[in-house]
Amino acid sequence: MLIAGAAGEGIQTIGDVVARTALAAGNAVFSTKEYESRIRGGHNSYWIRVREVPGNAPRQTADVLLALNDRAMERYVDVVQRDGLLIAETGEDPRTVTVPFRQIAVERFGAEIYANTIAAGALIATLGLKFVALAGTLAVTFATKGENIVATNIAAAQEGYELAKNRLLGRGFTTLPNRGKSHFLISAHEVIPLAAAYAGCRFISAYPMSPSTGIITALAKDEELGVFVEQAEDEIAAINMAIGASYAGARAMTATSGGGFALMAEGISLSGMTETPLVIVLAQRPGPATGLPTRTAQEDLLFAIHAGHGEFPKAVLAPADPQDAFVKTVRAFDLADRYQIPVILLTDQFLADSRFSYTSFPLPPPPTGDGFADAAAIREYHRYRLADDGISPRLYPGQSEHLVCVDSDEHDELGHISEELRRVRPAMVRKRLTKLDGLRNEICPPEGFHLSGAETIVIGWGSTRGGIREAVENLRATGTPIGAIHFTELWPLPEFSFPEGVCYITVEGNSTGQLARLLTSEYGIKIDGLISRTDGLPITAETVERGVDGQDH
Repeated sequence: MLIAGAAGEGIQTIGDVVARTALAAGNAVFSTKEYESRIRGGHNSYWIRVREVPGNAPRQTADVLLALNDRAMERYVDVVQRDGLLIAETGEDPRTVTVPFRQIAVERFGAEIYANTIAAGALIATLGLKFVALAGTLAVTFATKGENIVATNIAAAQEGYELAKNRLLGRGFTTLPNRGKSHFLISAHEVIPLAAAYAGCRFISAYPMSPSTGIITALAKDEELGVFVEQAEDEIAAINMAIGASYAGARAMTATSGGGFALMAEGISLSGMTETPLVIVLAQRPGPATGLPTRTAQEDLLFAIHAGHGEFPKAVLAPADPQDAFVKTVRAFDLADRYQIPVILLTDQFLADSRFSYTSFPLPPPPTGDGFADAAAIREYHRYRLADDGISPRLYPGQSEHLVCVDSDEHDELGHISEELRRVRPAMVRKRLTKLDGLRNEICPPEGFHLSGAETIVIGWGSTRGGIREAVENLRATGTPIGAIHFTELWPLPEFSFPEGVCYITVEGNSTGQLARLLTSEYGIKIDGLISRTDGLPITAETVERGVDGQDH
C-alpha cells in the first residue's frame, strides 16, 4: 500500500494507524517513508507492506494507492499494479474507489481535520479487515485527546470504511485474512537507544541532525534507561564531551549524520591517540554538504573508515535491520571498551524511518566487565604500558591512588608528553596498530546466501540486505544461478575466501562503488559491475533485479 500526499495532510497518522491495524489483525507489516525537507507541501509518501510472514524489505510497486490530493495521484499512479486499486476523492481511472474525504469531514464532522481518519477507514476497507481492529487502534492513538476526540475519530473512520466497502462490492479484489499471529513493529533507531542502555551506556552528547536525532531524543525521553543526555552546542563539543565522559569512567556515545561527522574528525583522532573508548552513530543521508536531509544513502563508508588524521585503530559496523542494530550496538560498546578505540556504527535514513516486523527479538549477552583494570593488582601504573596485544591497563581518575595521565600529544608509557623520536614514537605507533590484529580476528565474516553453484554473486553491506535477499530469491525462482554476500562489519575486514570463477557485482547506495573499491584494495578481488542507487531512495528487490539483468556478464 502507498499513501501519498503533501506534508501537513496527516500522512504519518494514516500510515501509523493502518500499519498498526494490519498488525493487530495478525499480519506481518513493513513500513517506510519518503518525505521532503519542509513543514508543508512537497511530495510525501508512506509505504506499507503486509504479508503473512515478515517481508522486511521495501518495494517499488503498490497494489493500493491512497492519494490525498491530485498531485499525489499524478506522481504515484504509475507505480500501481494494473489490477490494483486507487483511493481518491475523484478520478476517472476505472481502478478508482472514490471517497470524498474532505467533504465528508466538513459536512458530517464539522472540520477538515478528520479527512485523514476517513481516508484511513477507506484504506482498511480495501484490505478486507474488520472495523473493530481499526477502532481499537484509533482508541489507543487518540487516548490522550479525550473521549470525545476518540469517539469522533472512530465515527469518521467508520464513515470512510463503510463507503469504500460498499463501492468495492463486486470488484473481486483480494482481501487480507485475520491471521491471529503476533508481530511487533520497530525501527533500528528505536532499537539503538535501548541497546545502548542495555550495553551499559551512561552518557550521550549530540547535536540534532537528521536522521540521527531520534536516538538522543529517545534517550532524553526515557529516564528509566539511565543515560545522561546532553544536547551540545555543536558536533565538535558533542564528541569531546563524550570522550571526556568516557575518560571519567562512563560508557559514552554520540550520534550524528555526515556533516556533523565531518566536524567530529579531529575528536575521532583524539579518541585514537588517548585510547579512550567511544561509540559514534553515523546515520547516513545523501551529501555532499546539506545534500538531501530527509533521504537515504550509503555514501559515507570510506569516510568512516578513514576518518581522523594519522594512523590508529578503529572499528566500523553497519547493521542491516533493527535486530542486527541491537546486536551491533552492544558489540560496538564491547569492542570500544576492550580495545580502547572509537567504534563507528553506520546506519542511514532508511533504517531510521523504516519499521520492521518481528515475532521474537532474542538479545545478545551484555558486555562482560567494565573495561577497567583491577587497580589493587597494580603497583606502578603505566596508562600506556607497552603490551604484546597493544591493550594497556585502563583506569579512570579517582578510581584509586594511581595517577591517570593522558595526553593528545605523543606520550610515553606513563602518559607524559614525549618527543623521543627514536624509541618512544615508533613504539607507541606499533602499540596502537597492534590492536588491529586482535580486532581483525573478532570481526564477523560476511553472510553468504546461495553461494553453491552461483555464477553471479551480488555483494552488499548494511541496510541493503533485505532488498538483496529478496531479489536473489526471485531471480533463483526464474532459474538464474545467483547468490549473495553481505557485510555488516566492514573495518577491519576479516579473513574471508571468496568463491572463484564467478561474476561479482556490488549493490550500493552510492555512485562510486565504495564497497567495491574497499574489497579490491583489501582482498584483491575483481569486481565486475556495480548496481547503484543515488536518488535518495532505498535499494529494493526491483533495483537489484533490473541491475543484474542489465549487467554484461
